[in-house]
Amino acid sequence: MDSQAYRIRGTRKMRKMSGVEVATKLGISPQYYYDIERGKKNLSADKALQLAKIFDVTLEILLGLPHHSDHLLLNNDHDTDGNTDESILDDMDNNLQNALSKKEERDIALDLERIMSDLDSNEALAFHGEPINEETKEALRISLESSMKLAKQFAKQKYTPNKYKK
Repeated sequence: MDSQAYRIRGTRKMRKMSGVEVATKLGISPQYYYDIERGKKNLSADKALQLAKIFDVTLEILLGLPHHSDHLLLNNDHDTDGNTDESILDDMDNNLQNALSKKEERDIALDLERIMSDLDSNEALAFHGEPINEETKEALRISLESSMKLAKQFAKQKYTPNKYKK
């Protein structure tokens, strides 16, 4: 499930609404709505705006886009526990992003270190026959690290049996 679908589902549950109820208000079938929640279907711009109005949040919060603090919420800015919608949705994002264990983080760091040390050899990566410079090497390291973390999260999500999922 991608971050956007995760936020949509979390917002619906936080508002204590059923998927059928939301689908009816959107004017789409419940199955199509659940496919949006699972990330199998894309949400059109007009449906996203309608969905934000149904949930009474801004589009930026619903979709996890950068936003300004002066227009965070439309009307209902607290849930029953007094938490703001933004803080709850940010917590959901953090849970999604922090899904890797310490061992998995260590494994990624070791693999990344091995890859970067291979770049230092004479037969390493070169652009048009010239050795890679330090700035490009650091940019490559950052890109590789984020790609490896994302790949590990996707694999973990895809290959974890349902009985171990919460």
